[in-house]
Amino acid sequence: MKVELQYLVVTATVCTLLFSSCCLNVSTDETRAGSGPGSNSPAVNFAAFREHFDRVYDVNSEEFHRRHLYYQNSIQRHAYLKNVSLTPQSAQYGINKFSDFSQEEFKDLYLRATADRAPPYTGLKTEGLPAKFDWREKAVVAPVQNQQACGSCWAFSVVGAMQSVHAIQGSPLTQLSVQQVLDCSYQNKGCNGGSTVRALNWLKQTREKLVPQKEYPYKAKTGICHFFPQSHGGVSVENFTAHDFSGQEEAMMGQLVEKGPLAAIVDAVSWQDYLGGIIQHHCSSQWSNHAVLVVGYNTMGDIPYWIVQNSWGTTWGNEGYVYIRIGGNVCGIADSVAAVVL
Repeated sequence: MKVELQYLVVTATVCTLLFSSCCLNVSTDETRAGSGPGSNSPAVNFAAFREHFDRVYDVNSEEFHRRHLYYQNSIQRHAYLKNVSLTPQSAQYGINKFSDFSQEEFKDLYLRATADRAPPYTGLKTEGLPAKFDWREKAVVAPVQNQQACGSCWAFSVVGAMQSVHAIQGSPLTQLSVQQVLDCSYQNKGCNGGSTVRALNWLKQTREKLVPQKEYPYKAKTGICHFFPQSHGGVSVENFTAHDFSGQEEAMMGQLVEKGPLAAIVDAVSWQDYLGGIIQHHCSSQWSNHAVLVVGYNTMGDIPYWIVQNSWGTTWGNEGYVYIRIGGNVCGIADSVAAVVL
């Protein structure tokens, strides 16, 4: 893949550049990079990394040497990424909780979503859109969650959209069960991956009611489907739309405002090293592999961007969020976008 090849073609000169101990400031607090060893500790200090992220492998073990090599490889990637990320408010890349993973291991564990081909959007653009819109400000977006070592991003994306639309319609914001979708969506593969469109199709066809997360808690592994009687309360999907908005991101903005947070499939290979800021490069839309929830946008600054909730916990990125430049279909953000109707 093109972006992976770029990672590998790193000259010795570039590799001597180390990620700065302080992330660059940008024009808004929202797009500043997050904290952690990548911003507060020397990038070459593997001992500090292990202490910060509670890594307990034996220093004399094969695993230690393997993880140390992956860590050193990540520093080389950061040097390259930083060297070509010089535009204002550029994304920052550095040491984070994924820095001792190989790229293959990271993809196998976290990038397990698949994208069903979506038809091009043919509707009208919404006129008079606000310059900035964020569903979080309306208290209808649940807190960032952590999928852990389970390829369940597709379920988190769908459930995130459902619980937000439910709250937009006037119900209390309630975290719904991701585990229920993981266990019961028979058209998908649980922790081994899945599709947001197939999950929504299953929800629409079966009228399955998602129960609150506290009734069916997340376990980060695929389990046996727990069935509930029809009389049991919950939230079901009446319908959904899925479209390709590439070249039509303004229309996608209208869908976000009119229908609520959107479930999107993206190319997140380079997100292994992301700390914060606005991603403007380092993504191709050739291989969609990760599901996220688009909750807002901001076009007020020099670089307009999408506000995207991820499912890798609050210690990743901008407190669990990633910002992606609007225009050019960066990271394939507009390739497959679903809106939920309850």
